[in-house]
Amino acid sequence: MGEYKFPEGFLWGTATAAAQVEGAALEDGRGLSIWDAFCHLPGVQLDTPDVACDQYHRYEEDIALMKRLGVQAYRFSFSWSRILPEGTGKVNQAGLDYYRRLIGCLKQNGIRPCATIYHWDLPYALQLKGGFGNREIVKWYLEYVNVLLKNFGNDIDLWITFNEPIAVYVGYALGFFAPGLKDEKYARQCIHNLLLCHGEAVKLFRSFHLPKAQIGITVDVWHHYPNRPDHPADIAMARHQNETQGYGMFLHPLFLGGYSDELNAYMEKWGFTPEIQPGDFETIRQPLDFYGLNFYNAIFDQADDPRQMDVQPGGNFQTSVREGYDYEALQDVLRMLKEKYQLNIPIYITENGFPQTDEAPDEKGEIHDPARIECVKNVLIQLHKAMENGADVRGYFLWSLLDNFEWTAGYSIRYGITRVDFDTQKRTVKDSGKWYSQVIRSNGF
Repeated sequence: MGEYKFPEGFLWGTATAAAQVEGAALEDGRGLSIWDAFCHLPGVQLDTPDVACDQYHRYEEDIALMKRLGVQAYRFSFSWSRILPEGTGKVNQAGLDYYRRLIGCLKQNGIRPCATIYHWDLPYALQLKGGFGNREIVKWYLEYVNVLLKNFGNDIDLWITFNEPIAVYVGYALGFFAPGLKDEKYARQCIHNLLLCHGEAVKLFRSFHLPKAQIGITVDVWHHYPNRPDHPADIAMARHQNETQGYGMFLHPLFLGGYSDELNAYMEKWGFTPEIQPGDFETIRQPLDFYGLNFYNAIFDQADDPRQMDVQPGGNFQTSVREGYDYEALQDVLRMLKEKYQLNIPIYITENGFPQTDEAPDEKGEIHDPARIECVKNVLIQLHKAMENGADVRGYFLWSLLDNFEWTAGYSIRYGITRVDFDTQKRTVKDSGKWYSQVIRSNGF
């Protein structure tokens, strides 16, 4: 293995999300989110985000930990229902105060604050009014964004309008995520309205003239490949998945304008075409300062594999016929962003990481997670190669700083470079955290 040095000024960070780490679900005036409601539904046997990592009370400890590791930037998210408990209307001062303390503490410790405006946790009060399926959401979201920009506009280096908007599809069409609905027609309208929220938020952001801040969006790319590269049915299936149930749903309207032919044909066939008003696609396609890429793995499709035979709408979500990690897919994805979607803005890897089930301390209290180090190292090698070939990537945010509430997987899946004992809230840096700390200090490995 060679030496991999990254360019001077390359940004090394870690990432979390409010619903996954904050806890304090009902404290200091916070309203419920759709995830609070979903996890407490009768018959839904899920862990809850009520306490999570208790970062609401322990943020100083977590920031001290980041400083010790040398982390240069922290990507966190604002909890909409902590700031506007009903989604609109009365602002909760205690919520604003919390984020002011968090951001102030990051800055005092030399860590750049980067914030996601929306990371899947819609206020439950707004879901009761139709959530993203109600076009009024554009107005509600802008009200929320306006509060954030007025209070924290120049304090945040990178603003991200939405994280992985595909969660809306998974939660509204497939029922796996909050709010747990299975209505694809409604989900398609939700996606369209979410994209409008994004476009209008970018316009609002520009009106604030914030010299130190930049705005973008984070879309995860799990690229589907045909398992048999020369098999027509596999090729068709992979293309269909990318365009109708994957990143194409978002990247096409964001960067090329409109929905792709494949997606339009699919929505027409099933009667899922959302209500689109004149000017919508111009609003959605706003010039951005950067693009956030969440990269985890590739997916391989095989048309005659029984696991993938369900051709009903929503039938094939993220099932790969191959096990293991395909690191080289990262180079493919970065090439595709440039060639297919004509991206000519800087890219940040806003998430990448490795899940494990449990990593108990050994007799010395140390936690060995060699598979995570191996995974991150391989991703960084591919990233380095892509950058040598001209990919304009400016930073990498490892998911995650802490083991946390992993949505429907609850606390059974651990992504952290720091182990959290959820009974005691004790934090223990894993081997991967120590390794990542070295990478940051050396700007490579």
